[in-house]
Amino acid sequence: MKQNGTLLSLKDKDIDLITEVGDNHVATSLDTPMKEDAHAISDQEKMEKIAEHFAYIMDTLGLDLSDDSLRGTPMRVAKMYVEEVFSGLNPKSKPDVKLFENKYNYKEMLVEKDIKVHSFCEHHFVPIIGVAHVAYINKGKVVGLSKLNRIVDYFAKRPQVQERMTVQIANELKQALGTDDVAVLIDAKHMCVSLRGVEDTTSSTVTASYGGAFQNEETKKEFLQYVYGTK
Repeated sequence: MKQNGTLLSLKDKDIDLITEVGDNHVATSLDTPMKEDAHAISDQEKMEKIAEHFAYIMDTLGLDLSDDSLRGTPMRVAKMYVEEVFSGLNPKSKPDVKLFENKYNYKEMLVEKDIKVHSFCEHHFVPIIGVAHVAYINKGKVVGLSKLNRIVDYFAKRPQVQERMTVQIANELKQALGTDDVAVLIDAKHMCVSLRGVEDTTSSTVTASYGGAFQNEETKKEFLQYVYGTK
């Protein structure tokens, strides 16, 4: 196995641990694991490197890269990774959140339902597809609704573990809104569960983070009623 041009020798116990972490979808940190020099090269350089390596993967699989249908695939994949599905790895993509005075004196919770979540499992690099529901109770400042969607999208567009993504979104909302009264619930299907391993196509994963007032059972119940429509 090569990393940064260096051949790594993996012992059996290392392989067992890697397999166990991946198969059980375990995260090792709250922050997305990034190298210190992750942004030392340009996006164009990243795409060129990814295209080169992906062409090697395709060639190893026995695909004919001279075919007109496959010839451009390595660069298409590279552009998709850097500019689209993993753009949340770049701090420049982080949404600029501006708060506004709550001049209409709205004091109840605000709930934004069914925000699309398109992410990728960091263990197998296959999609995580679902929705996020977020809510907050303002402390005198409110935010434009689209910013809630953009914050979710920013943390979704990177290799992820759903539990980590949930907490990252919640923490960012707390910081941006200046309140701990934030709730985040994500319901998503993992292609690493449906396409491989157990091959379960019906299950979904639900994760939640409740802060401040949402730790109160009545407030939490109100939020869940808005989300699921139950009483």
